Amino acid sequence: MNWQQLITPLRFGLEHYHTHNHDTRNEFQRDFDRLIFSAPFRRLQNKTQVFPLPGSVFVHNRLTHSLEVSCVGRSLGNNVAAALRQKYPEMTVPFDSIGEIVSAACLAHDMGNPPFGHSGEKAIQTYFSEGKGMQFQSVLSPEQWADCTHFEGNANAFRILTHQFCGRRKGGFVLTYSTIASVVKYPYSSLLSPKGKFGYFDSDKQNWELISSTLGIPEGSRFPLVYLVEAADDICYEIMDIEDAHKLRILTTDETKQLLFAFFSDERKARIEENMSLVSDTNEQIAYLRSCVIGCLIDACVATFMRNEENIINGTFNSSLVKSCTDKVRDAYRRCSRLAVDKIYRSPEVLDTELAGYKIIYILMEELMQAVMTPDKEYSRRLLDRIPQQYDVKSTGEYNRILAVLDYISGMTDVYALDLYQKITGMALPKV
Repeated sequence: MNWQQLITPLRFGLEHYHTHNHDTRNEFQRDFDRLIFSAPFRRLQNKTQVFPLPGSVFVHNRLTHSLEVSCVGRSLGNNVAAALRQKYPEMTVPFDSIGEIVSAACLAHDMGNPPFGHSGEKAIQTYFSEGKGMQFQSVLSPEQWADCTHFEGNANAFRILTHQFCGRRKGGFVLTYSTIASVVKYPYSSLLSPKGKFGYFDSDKQNWELISSTLGIPEGSRFPLVYLVEAADDICYEIMDIEDAHKLRILTTDETKQLLFAFFSDERKARIEENMSLVSDTNEQIAYLRSCVIGCLIDACVATFMRNEENIINGTFNSSLVKSCTDKVRDAYRRCSRLAVDKIYRSPEVLDTELAGYKIIYILMEELMQAVMTPDKEYSRRLLDRIPQQYDVKSTGEYNRILAVLDYISGMTDVYALDLYQKITGMALPKV
């Protein structure tokens, strides 16, 4: 791979058209704005991040998480751009655009996630691997069946960005190739996935092949800026979940401080403590400490990226930036991860949401799949009439109809999914 080919303003779906930009934004800034104003991005405000959607205490949802990831991604990209300009002064590559590309990709990284987070993903997977969806294995190709049994929010994000839905324009969001490639965390199909995660469905394989060949990305290799998007996500979800857990009193103040101070040397810790003493509000103290940790991780990840830049370009770097940081930072991050699993992700609040979300999505899959496969039945017709026209539920072939249902369900918010579930099961009747 080479930087000259990797950073391009070429737009997916508009390859043969010359666009005229009449404002001062460059193409990557237009990507960012296009995502911000899109309906799929806006729906993230009503999708669970980790904790149940806010009650009396505000915690993160998918929208606030994505905005924060985008801010961290911009800093990572800008810092890497400055380092690359210094390393390659002779190159005419627009390195200054890296921060804009990464921040835009960060906005889109969670857009394919279904309602209720990972429990929603698991419900879709098990409908096919353990439930009534097993009947479709005989009529699907091995690649298509793997798409269903390993349904992935990452692959679905790529589909949302590039697929032409009914009545919509070719190219999906019509983003630049560089921004789209920065979202593809796992550049292989479901059948070739080493860990169950993958980057694109079989239906979208040709789209990825076009993008990767145009950018000069070898088969199975990541686009280099993916590492920055991944690092921004890793930094935000782990550190912000710690702060949320403190607000919800799942973690004590002492536990939180102990975790976050572990990132720093004694000298730096003393300076941070001095600044923290200027305010008496505990939440404000933790927020400041959290911001210092994020800054520390940004610096560490930029240094790691530049230290491994040649291997990243060659496609031989096989780790995440956070996991390859210096020992002190890496070990502190691992302690946060272990505690998050033990005390946050297994907390009653989180488990209750996952159980409810799993049940809701599983029932919706059963009902909607039954409807699209038997569209002539009276109940099926009524249910299908409720599905927006952009989802081609009447298309030919089982795989295409399955994808139409997955498009519809994954695009729902938590509240929409719950409302439809209650109506379908008769728990909530419309007012007359």
